[in-house]
Formats: sequence, structure tokens, C-alpha cells
Amino acid sequence: MVDDTLTPLPGSETKVYGRRWLMLAMFVTLSMTSAFQWIMYSIISDAIMGYYNVEAFAVDWTSMIYMVTYIPLILPGSWLLDKKGLRWALVLAALGTCAGSWIKVFSVARDRYWVTFLGQTVVAVSQVFILNVPARLAAVWFGPGQVSSACSIGVFGNQLGVALGFVVPPMLVQNNTTNPELIGDQLRVLFYIVAITTSVLLVLILVTFQAGPPLPPSPAQATIKATENEGFFISVKRLSTNPAYILLLVSYGVNIAVFYAISTLLNQVVLKVFPSSHDAGNIGLVIVLAGMMGSVVCGVVLDSTGKFKETTLAVYALSLIGMVVYTYSFFTGLIWVVYLASAVLGFFMTGYLPVGFEFAAELTYPEPEGTSAGLLNAAVQLFGILFTMFYGWVFERSGHLYANVAMCLALLVGTIMTALIKNDLRRQAAQKCPMERAITVSTIGGAEQMLDDGDVVAEILAQLERQRETARQQSLRSSVPPVYSRN
Repeated sequence: MVDDTLTPLPGSETKVYGRRWLMLAMFVTLSMTSAFQWIMYSIISDAIMGYYNVEAFAVDWTSMIYMVTYIPLILPGSWLLDKKGLRWALVLAALGTCAGSWIKVFSVARDRYWVTFLGQTVVAVSQVFILNVPARLAAVWFGPGQVSSACSIGVFGNQLGVALGFVVPPMLVQNNTTNPELIGDQLRVLFYIVAITTSVLLVLILVTFQAGPPLPPSPAQATIKATENEGFFISVKRLSTNPAYILLLVSYGVNIAVFYAISTLLNQVVLKVFPSSHDAGNIGLVIVLAGMMGSVVCGVVLDSTGKFKETTLAVYALSLIGMVVYTYSFFTGLIWVVYLASAVLGFFMTGYLPVGFEFAAELTYPEPEGTSAGLLNAAVQLFGILFTMFYGWVFERSGHLYANVAMCLALLVGTIMTALIKNDLRRQAAQKCPMERAITVSTIGGAEQMLDDGDVVAEILAQLERQRETARQQSLRSSVPPVYSRN
């Protein structure tokens, strides 16, 4: 038998650099500033409506614009991340977030709602270059034992921004019907804080952020670097013909769309059951904080166990159970039960975010993580719009019970779909077997990318005859001509 350790992939020396944590910290902060602005208007909707003299629907659009702009821009955003790399993506994201934040500074006048919405739209467009990054940054900078945790921390930044968005704007801006100019002064302070923060971050990213380390951090990343000359749309085509990924794409979209729907209508549901309550914002904060904890815990579990499908299925099923408990909590008449149920729901449903990203990276290796994550996010935005509209329609006509039961049924379908996903952990297999990496490059990139040494090529072909999996053959043959034949 050929010893795998004797045939490493050419140029596959790996090294993990300490600066990776600085790169991750800069991204987390950037993601936080974007997510903060997503919710900053909706949480003080009464003050925004009074100051700018607009309807509630106009304020709702300050958050919906994030979803609407993402769908048509996902392909160019993923292409840029795939072809130009992390630095290009983060620089553009930071530049757009900063520009949009400063536009808002000039919107402090009662007849300039269109200016503040323009600034929000610029920030929303910029998030296209942010949402796909966590899985890609984790893979490019972190070794096999930390990649899932790093992805979870990357997602953590978005959740932290939402959490701060629930808390900070109401502290700085209070509705004052007798003195609208006071609201304007408070908004000006809020806008300046955000604009200055994003400006400092932009300079920091321009000066210090790097596209990637000199050497890849893992064997799997070494393989991707060797095949990175492939076309973006070829990668998208292969993803669209990967049955396991398609199942994950739909089930992931359903799960996060349910979260979007219940979060958007949370205030309406709480006021329906507890008419004099002002707890909706705090319940939303509990959901997000619990989800931040869930994201980190799930990332650690993935790194510790390597059980990607099992973890994904367990978290999805527990999200379903959490939704059932959440639905029941509104019939207890006790607000603390709603808080508790919301914490359970948020822990698993939001904790599913990095799990889905990492499972997708495993199922689609060696496709770029940014591309697979981008398509997942596109599904989330599309399903999010549809589910939010449907949830609101059912709630208005039949009440919160039927609306929540509909979401439970959707999660049940998603759980079944997750159970049907084939457990094909391609990236994990590449980490364990250097020979497998060489074979992957030979079948994707062509024989000319192999060593010229005939003995190494002979060993590769011999190993191929014994170890190649049928599923991998079919997946790779569908995209490029094979360099070998199997009898």
C-alpha cells in the first residue's frame, strides 16, 4: 500500500499565523456596524415616524431594503469574493458602510427622509460583501481545528450588531411629540457615532487587512489555492447539481426565514397577547443574545467532534422543538415564560447559522466557501421575504396560533429535508488524506498541474484505483473530463 505521507501535494506546505485573529476581529466589527444599522430605525419607529412625518410602512422599508438588495446582488458579490478575494470584499463593504453612514449625517432635517433612506440603501448594498465572508475567512486563515469556531465568531459579529441595535438607539433617541427638533438633535448624535466608528474601521481595514496568509493554514485550503483558476459560474453550476447542497440550501433558507418572520412581527404578536406590554424589544434582545451563545457553542461542537450532519440535524430538530415551545408560551399568560421560550428558540435557531455555513463547505468542497455561503444567504433573503409576508397574512386573519403553527410545519419539513442530506464530508476527508488532495487537483485542474515526476504520478493513479469514492467521481465528472478511466 502507498504511504499517503510520502506523497504530499506540491506546494502544500501549511502554516497558521497569529495575525488571523486580527483579521477576524476587523471583520466582526465591520459586520457588527452593518447589522446595527439594519435595526436602528425599526426599534425607534415611533420617533422616526414623528420626526420625518412618514408612515410605519416607510420605516419598515429601512430593514426590508437589506433583503431586497441582497437577492439581485448576490451573484456579483459572490463573484467578487471568489475572484478578487477577502481584501477586495471587505474594503468595498467598509467603504460602502462608511459612505452610507455619513449620508445619514446630512439627513437630519424633517423633510429629508429620502436622504436617510438613501444612506440606508448604500449600507444595505454593502452588506452583500459581508454576509458571505465568515466561512471564507475562517477557511483562508484558520487551521482545521479552529475553522468552525472561527466561522461561528464571524457570524457572532452580525448578531452582536443586532443586539446593540435593539439597545443603543432607544437609549439615545426618545420620541418627543412636543419638541421634534430634540429628536433631530438626538438622531444627529446617533448618526455621528456610527459614521465616526465606520470611518475608523475603514482606515484600519485599508491599512492592515490582508487577503490571505503567505501559506495556506490547512491541506484542504492548499488544494483550493491550486484550483482557484476555475470559473465562478462553473462553480455555481456544480453547486446547482449537487443534490445534498440543494437540500441544505432549501432547509437552511426555511430555518432562517422563520426566524426573520417571527422577529419582524414580534412586537405585534406580543401586543396582541399582552396589550399593555413593552417587552417586545427585550424579548428580541433575548433571542439575539441566546443565539450568539448558540453560535459559539455550535462552532466549538463542530470543531471538537467533526460531526457535521449529526450536529446540523440535532440543531434543526431542536429549533423545531423551540418553535413549538414558543408557540405554547403565549397561552400561559406569563411573560416570563415567553422570555424563556424565546431564549431556547434563539439559542438553536440562530445557533444554526454557522452550522449551516460549515456543513455547506463540507458538502461542496473544493468549491469556494464564499460562493456556497452566498447562495445560502440568497435563499434566506428570498424565503425571508415570502415567510414574513405569509406569517403576517395568517396572523392578521387567524391569529398568532395559526401563524406560529404554520412556522412549526415549515420547520418540520426542513428537519426532514436535513435528515435526507447525504453525509459526504469532502473537506474533512481532504484534511485527513494528503493523497486525496493530489487526486482532487488532478481531476479538477487537469493533469498538467501534477508533479512532473513520473513516480509520484504513478503512485497517485494507483491510490486513485483503491480509494476514490463513487460519489466523488460522479460529482467531478459532471464538471470536467476525467483524467483517468475506471474499469
